Amino acid sequence: MVTRRRHLARDTALFAMLGAMMLASKLVMEVLPNVHLLALFVGALTAVYRWRALIPLYVYVLLDGLIHAFSPWWIPYLYIFLPLFFGFLAIPRRAPHWLKAILYPTVAGLHGLLFGLLYAPFEALLYGLDSWEKVAAWLSAGLVFDVTHAVSNAVFGTLILPFSRLLWRLERKG
Repeated sequence: MVTRRRHLARDTALFAMLGAMMLASKLVMEVLPNVHLLALFVGALTAVYRWRALIPLYVYVLLDGLIHAFSPWWIPYLYIFLPLFFGFLAIPRRAPHWLKAILYPTVAGLHGLLFGLLYAPFEALLYGLDSWEKVAAWLSAGLVFDVTHAVSNAVFGTLILPFSRLLWRLERKG
């Protein structure tokens, strides 16, 4: 019972800290539009903690909402990272490292490329985009940002494997 409580306290502190680190990394990198470390964190945390990676992810989402006063743009954050999480969750833990080194950046990059498309249903409702032509125009206007997002996610996605290895080592020591 004591060990279980100790693990619960440790995990609570760890996941709160990781969620706060996700927010801090995003805030520091806000000078570069759509360039951040969120896919790196989600990928590494999912590789190590599997389903429990949702805890620091939603700590981040909550903190981001608090920082930005739960502005309307925040609402899609409740669902927009789930495809990224499930993409990483689909990569088997026992996959060869060479395959993970390809899949992690690919999943991260695809999520960045599809970010605008994932955001589109909410924006269509919020901004009254009531036709496919308006939605297509909205998406094409943001395409350069989605490409930037995809490239930066893929680049940082190359760090998921080493970061997850570091987390595994720290987990074994803890």
